Amino acid sequence: MPIAKFKRSAVSIAITGVLATPVYAEEEVKEEDYAGLERISVTASRRINTVQEVPLNITALGGDQLADNRITDLVDVAKWVPGLAVVDQGGRGPSQIIVRGLNTSALGPTTSNSGGGTVGTYVGDIPVYVDLYLNDIERVEVLIGPQGTLYGAGTLGGAIRYIPVKPQFDSVEANITGGLSQTSHADDMNYESHFVFNVPLGDTFAFRGSMGYVEQSGFIDYNYIVREPGVSNPQPDFADTADVDANLRRKSDNNGNETVYGRASLRWAPIDELDATLNYYYQREKPEGRSMVHTRAFNTGKYENAYRFEEPNDVKNQLASLELTYDLGFAELVSATGYSKYDEEGQRDQTDLLLDFEYGYEDFPSFAAFTRELGEEKTLTQELRLVSLDEGPFSWIVGAYYNKFENDATSEEFVPGLPEYWDVNRPDNLEYYSVLDQELTEKAIFGEVAFDLTDELTLTLGGRYYDYEDDVTQGFDLPFLNTAFYGAGPDEINPDLVSANATDDGTLLKGNLAYQYDEDILVYATYSEGYRIGGVNAVAECQPDQNQGQNLCALPSEVLILPDETTNYEIGMHSALLDNTLELNAALYYIQWEDLQVDGRTENGGLPITENGSEAMSRGVETSARYLLTDDLIIYGTYAYTNAELTDNAPGIGEDGDRLPGSPEHQFSAGATYKTEVWNGKDLEIGYTMTAQSDVLTKTGLNDNGEELAGYAIHNLSAKLSFDKWIVTLYADNLFDKYTYTSVREDFSKIRQVGEFDLRRYGHFINEPRTVGLNVTYFFGD
Repeated sequence: MPIAKFKRSAVSIAITGVLATPVYAEEEVKEEDYAGLERISVTASRRINTVQEVPLNITALGGDQLADNRITDLVDVAKWVPGLAVVDQGGRGPSQIIVRGLNTSALGPTTSNSGGGTVGTYVGDIPVYVDLYLNDIERVEVLIGPQGTLYGAGTLGGAIRYIPVKPQFDSVEANITGGLSQTSHADDMNYESHFVFNVPLGDTFAFRGSMGYVEQSGFIDYNYIVREPGVSNPQPDFADTADVDANLRRKSDNNGNETVYGRASLRWAPIDELDATLNYYYQREKPEGRSMVHTRAFNTGKYENAYRFEEPNDVKNQLASLELTYDLGFAELVSATGYSKYDEEGQRDQTDLLLDFEYGYEDFPSFAAFTRELGEEKTLTQELRLVSLDEGPFSWIVGAYYNKFENDATSEEFVPGLPEYWDVNRPDNLEYYSVLDQELTEKAIFGEVAFDLTDELTLTLGGRYYDYEDDVTQGFDLPFLNTAFYGAGPDEINPDLVSANATDDGTLLKGNLAYQYDEDILVYATYSEGYRIGGVNAVAECQPDQNQGQNLCALPSEVLILPDETTNYEIGMHSALLDNTLELNAALYYIQWEDLQVDGRTENGGLPITENGSEAMSRGVETSARYLLTDDLIIYGTYAYTNAELTDNAPGIGEDGDRLPGSPEHQFSAGATYKTEVWNGKDLEIGYTMTAQSDVLTKTGLNDNGEELAGYAIHNLSAKLSFDKWIVTLYADNLFDKYTYTSVREDFSKIRQVGEFDLRRYGHFINEPRTVGLNVTYFFGD
C-alpha cells in the first residue's frame, strides 16, 4: 500500500478522537496535498475553507468515525467534544445537554423535549430537537460557545448539527450491516441491522435511503411491580416470601429499548446552478423503563429498580425538509424548509409524589398511583439566506428566519382502588388531569460581514434581530376531589382553562478577529452572544376566588419567563506542526450569563416551573491534539477544564460562588489506532479509546440536599478486519465493566416514611455495563 494512501486512511480513522476542528464539507471534501495529516475543508461558517482558515471552536465526527466507534447518540458524541456534557439517563427521556457548564437545573429527568434548552440542534439546516440515531451521517458538527447570530434561539451555549450523506448522481451503492452483542447483567442479546442504498435516477436525479432496527436488552430488573393496582399491597412483609409473591411481580431487564429508523432523500440538480434535496426522516423508540436503581432509597441491588409500575414510553419523531441552493453568480441563495412532528405516549409511577404531599392517601394500605401522558409537538421552520461568492477583501451573509412551534399535551393521574376505599363514585380512578395548548412564533433577520484588513488579518461582524410571541392555554382539574367534595359527576372532567401571552424582542451581536500567522497557525479572538426564548409556564394562574384546598396554580409572578442571554469572550488557536504530523488546537473563554432560567416550584401545589434567577459565569480552556507517530500509529486526545458558578445570590438556588451542576470540571479523552496487514494484505485496525471525567454536582453548590457524583473512566477496545466486500468488527465497550452513577432523581431528603410507606422517588441513573459484540458489513456491487 502506498504510504500516502495509508496516511489518509489512518488519519481518517484518527479523527475519531474528535480533535477540535477537522470536519468534512457539506458538498465535497477538499483535501489539500500536504504530507502527514491532511487538511480538510469545512462549512460551519456557511462557507468552504480549510480548517486553518476558519476561526471557530468546532468539533466534528465523520461518518467512518461514528461507525468505527459505534457512536450512535449524543451521549456518545459528548465523550469526544471538549466542553460538551450530555447527562446519560438512559433512553426513557431526553438527556440534558450542557455546554461549558451553562446549567442551573438539578440533575434528573427533563420535563420537555428540548434536552435542556441551552444548545440548538439541527438536522441539516433545520432546527429540531431529536437525539438522532447516527447511521448514514456524513458528520456531526458541534459548535462550542454562543451561536446566536447565525444559528438563533436556543444556542446560548452552542449548536449541534447532524449532516446526512446526500444522494450521489454517479454511483450505485448499497451496504447492509448486522450486529450481535451481549451486555453484562442482561439475560438477552442485543441485535441490530442497518441498510443503506444509493440509486442514480438519471444524470440529475438520485435517491438515497437508509433504514435500521436496533433492539437493546435491558440490564435493570423491576422487582417490585404491584400485581393488581389498588388491590395488591405495594409494600408487603418482605420477610414473608409468600406475601411478597402474592402482591408483587417481577420483570427482568426492564430498561431495554427498541429503535426503528429510516430516511428517504431525493436530490435534483437540473442545472449547474441549482441543487435541491427533499428529505424525510422517521425514528420511533420504545424504551421499557428507566436505567435507575434505588440502592440508597430502598436497599435494592446494583441493577434493581423499586418502582411499583412499569414505565414504558413510545416516542416518534418525523421530519420532512426541502433544502435548495441556487448560484446567482454574485451570491448563493439557500432556502431551508422543515416540518417536524414529535409524538409521545408514556406511563410512569407517581405514587411517591402523592405520598410526599401527605394528603391522607397513605391511609389506604394498597395505595399506588401512576400517570399517563400524551404529547404532540409540531414545528414549521423556514430560513432564507444569501451568501456572497465574490473573492476579495469583503464578503457577507444575510438572511431571514421564521419558526412556528405548536405543543399539545395531556397528563392524567390515576389512583386505583382509592375511590372505593373512600366510598367515592369515581370509576375511572382519575385524580388529576391537565391540558396544555401552546403556540410559539419566532421571527428573525440576521447578517454577517467580513473584511480582510490585511492578507493575514480578517475582521468579521455579525448581528441578529429576533422577535417572538408565546401563546399558552392551559388548565387542570382534580376529578376525584371534585367528585368527593364538590358535587362533580362520576365521570366529569372540567379543567379550568386560563390563557396567557408573552412577547419579547432583542438583538444579538458578534465580533471576530482572525490572524493567519502562516499556513500552519491561525489565532482568533471572538465576542459572541446567545439567547434562549422565554415564554409562559405551563401552570394556570391562580384566580382570586380559587379555593385553597388541594390547590395547583401559579401566582402572577410565577407565570411569565424572561429570556436569558450569554456573552462569550474567547481566544483560540488552530495549528499544524512538525511537518504537519502534529495538530494542536486550543480555546480559552469567559462567559457571562444573565437572567438565567432556573428550575422552581409554585407556592401552591409545588408544581415545577421555570423562573429567572440572577447571574452566573463560566470560564475554562478546551484543548485537543493528534499526532502521527509513525505510518502505522496515530494517537489523539482532548481535555477541557470548566469552571462554572453563580456570580450573584439566587434565592432558592444558591449563593455567589456556588458551582453549577451537571458538568465535570475536568473532561478527558484519549485513544490510539494501529493499522497493519494480515492474511495476504487484509487490513487490520486495532483501536483503543478512553473517556473520563471528574466529579459532577447534582444541584448548584450542593445546596438543598445536593450530592457529588464521583468521576469515572471508561475504556473501549476494538479490532476491525477489512476484506474486499466485507468488514468484520469485534469490540468491547466499557471493557472493565465500570459501574457508576451518571445522574440522580430527587435527593436523599426523600428517604423517609409516610405512614407505612417507604418513599422510593430518590434514585440514581447508572451507565451501561460492559458490552461485547460483533458487527459485519457487506458492500454490494463492484
